[in-house]
Amino acid sequence: MEPRRRIFAGDRLRDLRRRTGLSQAALARRLGISVSYLSQIENNDRPVTAAVQLALAREFPFERLASDDALPMLLAAVEAGSDVSVARDRLSEEAVRRALEQQPQLARRLVAVHEAYRRSQEQLRVLDDRVESGAQEGSQLPWEEVRDWFQAEGNYIDALDRSAEALHARLGDLPLERALEQRLRQSHGVRLEREGADHAELSRFDPEARSFRLNAGLPPESRCFRLATLLVRLELASEIRAVAEHAALASTAGRELLSVGLANYAAGALLMPYGAFRQAAQEMRHDIDRLRQRFGVSFEQACHRLSTLQRPGAAGLPVFFCRVDMAGNITKRHSATRLQFARFGGACPLWVVHEAVAIPDRVLVQLAEMPDGTRYVSMAKGLVKPSGSFSRPPRRYAVALGCEESHAADFVYADALRTGGAATPIGTSCRICPRTDCDQRAFPPAASIIEIDPDVRETVPYAFR
Repeated sequence: MEPRRRIFAGDRLRDLRRRTGLSQAALARRLGISVSYLSQIENNDRPVTAAVQLALAREFPFERLASDDALPMLLAAVEAGSDVSVARDRLSEEAVRRALEQQPQLARRLVAVHEAYRRSQEQLRVLDDRVESGAQEGSQLPWEEVRDWFQAEGNYIDALDRSAEALHARLGDLPLERALEQRLRQSHGVRLEREGADHAELSRFDPEARSFRLNAGLPPESRCFRLATLLVRLELASEIRAVAEHAALASTAGRELLSVGLANYAAGALLMPYGAFRQAAQEMRHDIDRLRQRFGVSFEQACHRLSTLQRPGAAGLPVFFCRVDMAGNITKRHSATRLQFARFGGACPLWVVHEAVAIPDRVLVQLAEMPDGTRYVSMAKGLVKPSGSFSRPPRRYAVALGCEESHAADFVYADALRTGGAATPIGTSCRICPRTDCDQRAFPPAASIIEIDPDVRETVPYAFR
């Protein structure tokens, strides 16, 4: 086997540190090396070793310091050898590196088996979704098509994101709502009208009359979002159409829904331009209240935007985001982490987001652990959107945002927790959760063998294996 090429990447490492706003001490701490060792790497006195590359890949998954073809295989082998969901002893990084050097074919086989295992787990989750929703194979509803398309795209649409960022730069220095109104009036001849606050419609655009009726009862951040949505529909129409056509969804309704979703995505990118928002998020350690005040957006809009920061080479913190209604249905979801949601309700009742629905305007935090051993710091907040009329109940729901525990230093909500300590055991869905000691279990996992002892009564009236 050829000797590994020595990689000197001091300039790129310094550039990474500058872009992420980290001091040498902070970056050294995250990589598990000394400050003096990091300084030597940055001055090209020492090469970037495989161990440091692995640490960089874990902490900054979208950054590549060198075009080392062996690194992706090394990362995949380390993940396979250390997967906590496999019960047997895990392999150390050093053992995996030796295996790649001494038994490369065996190591590649390990990676292939692990990938097959991960696919089978994903297929199990899909089957669970179908059972929960009552759907037949190949019979996705239009909104399911759109949701899965965004998930497959990583919730990041590069062409729209960059176009929206450029459009924001052209709006000038006026307060954002005034800038949006002025652009619509001067560039598109759109006349703004305000309707009564008790009207059910949020907005209505008449393309023939060039009038845009906006509900006067909307809060400022919602008014801005409706204005931004109309502006991107007019100015980025060709970009939205190209993305929607390329998606090739099966149903007409799905394609129409996708166009609406793409306009909403571009509106969020216009209000929170990628570079400025990503930098502010890093500086504020992803404090949602500070971010929403800085950009004049709602709590939910800021959370959702954080889940879209997946630009290659300039990614944000890998987070999961979801919105849950009073019945426990997950109505929005995206995960850039290993956490996967139950897509049709039935989410774990121990997850803090369910408690947050009942306690509006309070931020709740939780350290949770999945059955595979992965731990997450979760933030959840209950929100209420007034309807404007006594005859229509307000909308009540909660949003949740979180990251893996390894990123706790970049997530301000982790400050309220003792990371590394005890965590709440949660799961994706009772139907596929293997936990045998959960007092909150609604039903046993699929394909399990039920055991009942009439002489013993515990919280859950059965055991299973």
